[in-house]
Amino acid sequence: MSERPPHQAEPAPTGSEMHSSHQFMALPRLCYQPSAPQPVNQPQWVAFNQPLAAALGIPKDLWLSDAGAEVFGGNHVPTWAKPIATAYAGHQFGHFNPQLGDGRAVLLCELKHANGKLYDVQLKGSGVTPYSRNGDGRSPLGPVLREYIVSEFMHRIGIPTTRALAAVASGEAVYREQAEPGAVFTRVARSHLRVGSFQYIMVRGDFDALAALADFAISRHYPELAQLSDDDSSDCRSDETPGNRYLGLLDRVIEQQAQLISQWMSVGFIHGVMNTDNTSISGETIDYGPCAFMESYRASQVFSFIDKQGRYAYNQQPAIAHWNMARFAESLLPLIDNDKQAAIEFATELVNSMPQRIEAHWLRVMGRKLGIAEPGVGDKTLIEAFLALLEAHHIDFTLGFRLLSDEVSNHSLPHQVFLNPTETDAAGNQAFAHWRDRWQQRLQLEETTLKDIQARMNAVNPLRIPRNHVIQQVIDAAYEHGDLAPFNQLMAALENPFHEDCQFDDYTQPANPEQQVSRTFCGT
Repeated sequence: MSERPPHQAEPAPTGSEMHSSHQFMALPRLCYQPSAPQPVNQPQWVAFNQPLAAALGIPKDLWLSDAGAEVFGGNHVPTWAKPIATAYAGHQFGHFNPQLGDGRAVLLCELKHANGKLYDVQLKGSGVTPYSRNGDGRSPLGPVLREYIVSEFMHRIGIPTTRALAAVASGEAVYREQAEPGAVFTRVARSHLRVGSFQYIMVRGDFDALAALADFAISRHYPELAQLSDDDSSDCRSDETPGNRYLGLLDRVIEQQAQLISQWMSVGFIHGVMNTDNTSISGETIDYGPCAFMESYRASQVFSFIDKQGRYAYNQQPAIAHWNMARFAESLLPLIDNDKQAAIEFATELVNSMPQRIEAHWLRVMGRKLGIAEPGVGDKTLIEAFLALLEAHHIDFTLGFRLLSDEVSNHSLPHQVFLNPTETDAAGNQAFAHWRDRWQQRLQLEETTLKDIQARMNAVNPLRIPRNHVIQQVIDAAYEHGDLAPFNQLMAALENPFHEDCQFDDYTQPANPEQQVSRTFCGT
């Protein structure tokens, strides 16, 4: 690597002030196995998130130092870490695999964030574990850079996500279709509990371990449920707090996932591999593999190279989230009620509420993108009509919404972003002008000024996103020349993606036809 990440001065504790915990290790051993990271040849810094490190109390002597590269590259296990690999199963593209687990990752410890919450610190690409299933346990540099970029961008725009703490080049080749430079990624998450974590225990029939795992999830993420009983399902309703804490857990996870999916949809994000082992109990976006943000809007857009049938297409994400929550509910049935039929009825009522929840959250976030502070059911057709215009005229999703704020009070011809440059007729202009009249009439009902509406829209519609072709340029520069300057420049451009800044104009533009990257890979 030819360039270190820029140093950002931040206060940090000394090593003696660092406080770690290992609460996951209090769970039954069925849930994990001890697993140390495997050393790499030549750990070298790629990136380090200093503000996050400060918030987590990471000792400053590990920041961009040789000692830090040894720790975050997996060569040295400090006293505050007790590395384990966690167990989970999962439905992968609809097919159940009962034995997955952390095949290339180890959980080092939990650290208390400045916000008072515990966060997992995990090394990803750190070598073989008991769950590797003949894999090499390593990660190429490309997927590490992609996850670092996209997860931190998601954080910047307020979408729940795992975070990037560090990326360290390994000095070793990783062999996939060809030899690629290897790297180790340090991921921070509210937890690494997945739907598949519960499926793994459920399929093995250890209901005591299942209850312990559920209680751990409640304690970590939904402590308000701890006061509820574990045997009263009588007052379960989707619109109120269930009396049974395990029904409560199901209810909370459904709600978090409903909010998350609607937020993904609002920025044109396609996860690419929404398996149950990639569905977080905390409601965070996790496992950025073949992910991407749409450019030209197409509801059925797919980016994953292996998703030949479009199972995880953009417009399928709400339905898949619903399906995943049904699988989560199945794994909790023994805890919900001793009467299996009663448990199914209680759980089904909650699971069946998910489509309505997603639609309600989607309406709220999409309405606000159009400048409507409190969108109602009647605004759904207005939103859908705009999306239809974007698709019909092959308009960039991000710019289509961002530049819409210029049209709040405009009654002349629409901005060129709403037209396909190859079109010569006025159909696009006329269609948009008709929609704009409806939209402007709706905005007149907002109890604020047009200037405030524009500001409101620009606060929720990013100007810059990590476009797929730009990420590929970053990866190519790192692979071919060991050059991290494009990575650092992109991270700077995404620091405040809502703010106009002429020095970052190049990052606002969609890919030219020859630049387009239509398929992405997970790196395993």
